[in-house]
Amino acid sequence: MDTKTADPYDFPRHWEADVVLSDGGTVRLRPIVPSDAEKLLAFHGRMSERTRYLRYFGPYPRIPPRDLERFTTVDHHDRVALVAQLGDEIVAVGRFDRLPGRYVAEVAFVVEDAHQGRGLGSILLEHLAAAAKETGLRGFVAEVLAENGQMVRVFRDAGYSISREIEEGVLHLEFAIDPTERSIEVAHAREQAAEARSVHNVLHPRSIAVIGASTDRAKIGHAALRNLLYADFAGPVYPVNAEYRSVSGVRAYASVLDIPDDVDLAVVAVPSASVEGVLDDCLAKGVKALVIVSSGFAETGPKGAEMQRRLAKEARAHGMRVVGPNALGVINTDPAVRMNATLAPRPPARGRTGFFCQSGALGTAILAAATDRGLGLSTFVSAGNRADVSGNDLLQYWETDPATDVVLLYLESFGNPRKFARVARRLGRTKPIVVVKSGRHAVRPGLAATSVSVDETSVQALFEQAGVIRVESLAQLFDTALLLEYQPLPRGHRVVIVGNSSALGMLAADAALANGLELSGAPVDVGPGAEPEVFAAAIREAVRRSDVDALIVVFVPPVAVPGTAYARALREAVADIDKPVVSTFLAVEGIPAELAVEGGRGSIPSYPSPERAALALARAARYGRWRRSPQGSVVRPKGIATDQARLLVEEWLGDAEERVLTDAETLRLLYCYDISIVPYKLVSDIHAAVAAADELGYPVVLKTTSEPMRHRSDLVGVRLDLDGPASVRGGYAALHEASGLDDVYVQRMAPRGVSCVIGLQDDPSFGTLVSFGLSGVVNDLLGDRAYRAVPLTDVDVADIVLAPKASPLLTGYRGTEPVDLKALQDLVLRVATLAEDLPEVRSLSLEPVLASAEGAFVSSARITLGPPPSRGDTGPRRLR
Repeated sequence: MDTKTADPYDFPRHWEADVVLSDGGTVRLRPIVPSDAEKLLAFHGRMSERTRYLRYFGPYPRIPPRDLERFTTVDHHDRVALVAQLGDEIVAVGRFDRLPGRYVAEVAFVVEDAHQGRGLGSILLEHLAAAAKETGLRGFVAEVLAENGQMVRVFRDAGYSISREIEEGVLHLEFAIDPTERSIEVAHAREQAAEARSVHNVLHPRSIAVIGASTDRAKIGHAALRNLLYADFAGPVYPVNAEYRSVSGVRAYASVLDIPDDVDLAVVAVPSASVEGVLDDCLAKGVKALVIVSSGFAETGPKGAEMQRRLAKEARAHGMRVVGPNALGVINTDPAVRMNATLAPRPPARGRTGFFCQSGALGTAILAAATDRGLGLSTFVSAGNRADVSGNDLLQYWETDPATDVVLLYLESFGNPRKFARVARRLGRTKPIVVVKSGRHAVRPGLAATSVSVDETSVQALFEQAGVIRVESLAQLFDTALLLEYQPLPRGHRVVIVGNSSALGMLAADAALANGLELSGAPVDVGPGAEPEVFAAAIREAVRRSDVDALIVVFVPPVAVPGTAYARALREAVADIDKPVVSTFLAVEGIPAELAVEGGRGSIPSYPSPERAALALARAARYGRWRRSPQGSVVRPKGIATDQARLLVEEWLGDAEERVLTDAETLRLLYCYDISIVPYKLVSDIHAAVAAADELGYPVVLKTTSEPMRHRSDLVGVRLDLDGPASVRGGYAALHEASGLDDVYVQRMAPRGVSCVIGLQDDPSFGTLVSFGLSGVVNDLLGDRAYRAVPLTDVDVADIVLAPKASPLLTGYRGTEPVDLKALQDLVLRVATLAEDLPEVRSLSLEPVLASAEGAFVSSARITLGPPPSRGDTGPRRLR
């Protein structure tokens, strides 16, 4: 790059990012530009002498004009500088300068004293390393005073392999900037802690202002204040209303700026046109977070969407998080907080379930249903249009929240699906996640601007990999949540059914089997006239059996004896059993008082029908199996030439929007990943066909170059098992007559086996999905394909091969010889690795792949290149 002609204002826009700091605040990262000179001087002036000494290795009281121009005018290639801006002020600067003739650069950064300890150094290092890799650099060097322990820790704790030398009190550090498993782990851990802290600031405020608090009972500002007061919020509540001195008996203030004390959270209930002014006041006041219940933003159209975008951008740039707009609000039932900052009049009871809901309108009904069903909540967030705070933020928070054991999500769309998959997969190992995903065919206008379109294939792949329990309705959501909150996870799929009705018992058995559970014997029927003691004895005997993992109890109240006696008998019979129990009892839905246990844990949920009870139990059992399964790790197969593959892709794609690779190019690219195609030749006449067959070795197969004909089930475009020149001549003539084409592929015949297909398909949210299935018309019609999002772990690779319904054909169905699964899995892994390395590969198909006991043989391949999609969860930390 010619640094003399580089435009200092022309920098990669994706280098700009909003980031969350370790204390939950936010800053804006962006490349420096010449107009930052005054801001940089002010930043330098606010630094202490000690900080300047540690950065510049000596006194540096002011920046000379020549240095100021050099610091602020960079080429964004050989010389890069990023600033962290909070409001209008620069609070940190990081930079690197390429060393002449080398692929390394010297890196340095400095943080204003007042903002040290907030994680800015590590964030700058991450973003500088990502920018350096884009410009072709491979490593960083740094000179740090040995006494600068804080800076040394930033480099040491980043997860890179660092070489160190010390001379005259100066540490010389050098390290490669390619992400390592450790550096990625460190970045994700810091991201989780920072985003969890930012949500903690929203859910644990020490004081709340209600801006737009109203005396009019019909206005949302009245409801917001009333609900906070009725919940007995643990801190002070400040109504903001310029027309009244008090609202609901509480002193009011004309502006949030007039409140004499600090304000942590502001609930905004003013018309949308007034929200920007309110934001300015809150920024000046130093409010940490906003909950905007006002509507009139993205859900109304482009003008509202632009206003919403500006609102979120301005809030983040000043260190503030925003819930909403168009939100129902937030709840924290912790006795030390007691916050109902929502428009819902009925807050839920205290529980250990966290709930995130995108729909504000539906939120009130959800909270009412939770109360009616006896499901307690720890926290609840309705994010509305989700301009800033999203479901991913809440997953980060709940991962380390000691008050939450179960997570419920009502999702209409995804803001960053790839990040959701990563975070949910980690959280799901310790806490179950239950999701209702609506918006299958349309997304609310209010969410469209902050959402990524994801088709159902991708959603299902995402949930399966992450261990997410997907349900189809809110009723099923609560059914599953009741079991997970109050009962232990089943250790297996074996269930026993006990009841006093043979009809209900048979219904429960049918439902259990239909949902993948196993019956440990026939249902136990004590008869409609059995006494409570007999009922309890049968339950006690059944649930203690070693071949039983869970219990389903079905009960019809007898006429003579009160049902409450049977309920107590059931509760006492399983009190010391660490196995899940579900029931259809007394025709009650939820947790009836007779089946409740003080403290909640151990309470027995009741369902209106045995089918719903069995379905909830089956979902818990499937989740339990996923949680017990090995987590797996991302592995790279041997024999890969990644750099060579990248050079080839860059050369072939160029500036083209799309390019289908030729046969020769496809072979070269696959060869970089040690994927070989069964040897073949392309010929144009009958004599060349015979010569090619002689060279390749018999038997051979002939294939037309017409792809539609080649993949027809009647094999009209293929001739198999040609064992000599005569059969090759006959085959060529037949293909020529059928297709009218001279060109024909002659290929060595692969060992007979099960025909499979391995593919990559483009997805705008994940980048690429890997698919696997068995070939054939029936499988195509049924959609019998398994999908996984890259990167794949070794567990994912093993799972995807056996996930299709037709997979028993690979493992010796009806006495056939099993195929070499390891060879098939290795092939899938190589395709997945190619997809992760080369996002420009927008589609790939290996079909057919013939799997047999001798291995996995690829007969044909097709690859299409295109500009890589945006992958929101790759690269350094950022919001969204």
